[in-house]
Amino acid sequence: MTAPRPRRPRRAARAGRYTALLGYLLFLAFPLLWLLSTALKSPRELASAHPAWIPRHPTLANVRQAFAEQPLAHAAANSALVALGTAVVTVLLATPMAYVMARHRTLLARAATGWVVVSQAFPFVLVIIPLFLVLKELRLIDSLTGLVLVYVVWSLPFALWMLTGHARAVPAELEEAAAVDGAGRLRTLVSVTAPLLAPGIAATGLFAFVTAWNEFFFALVLLKSPERQTLPVVLTHFIGAEGVADLGPLAAAALLSTLPSVAVFALVQRRITGGLLAGAVKS
Repeated sequence: MTAPRPRRPRRAARAGRYTALLGYLLFLAFPLLWLLSTALKSPRELASAHPAWIPRHPTLANVRQAFAEQPLAHAAANSALVALGTAVVTVLLATPMAYVMARHRTLLARAATGWVVVSQAFPFVLVIIPLFLVLKELRLIDSLTGLVLVYVVWSLPFALWMLTGHARAVPAELEEAAAVDGAGRLRTLVSVTAPLLAPGIAATGLFAFVTAWNEFFFALVLLKSPERQTLPVVLTHFIGAEGVADLGPLAAAALLSTLPSVAVFALVQRRITGGLLAGAVKS
């Protein structure tokens, strides 16, 4: 009879994994935690030569000053409008296109899929001039509609790639069975295919929303009127010509602009992960 193996190495390995995981989570959360700490510090604590991790006297004065100095609420409304518009239009365009590319695996579909992946390698600076000229001809410069159009064009390739993989995961036999039972093409797509594509559609819409919410470069170049600027652009107004003028209000404004993205990912984390993994595995 053999002696039982010692459990100490197994426990040590498990403790090591948990420690590494905790360290990784702290590494990811550190910028947000430091932003929160900075936003709650008084001007005296911010000017201290020995900054503390935790504010000794937490205050919301920085938040009030940030809203008093810049139109953060109006900018947040602009960002929300642009992000929602981008998500809706991207999903409406990408879903039928991805379904066709998934069901008809022709040479043209493969070439389109390859071009979708390659197009993501183009830097912003390379496309901003052609986009600017096109929007100028369409009279969409300094327009939230034009910004939504740009974001849709930029988000559509990745959305197509992800939704195409997800559509391939839907068995065609289910659609054939629905057709045998007498369901028409439209009824089959609405009642059978669309519910199975829901996780991928949700992940695609959330990706487009968060991308548009956080984007800065296109908004800086294309929006000139202060009343149309989005939240990332307004954040730059806290920075003067010689550096950061008020670190506390800037940290408070940056924290408020970050919270919506964090909340969205926290609420629908499983659906986003499922949609991304399904699209990646089947692509």
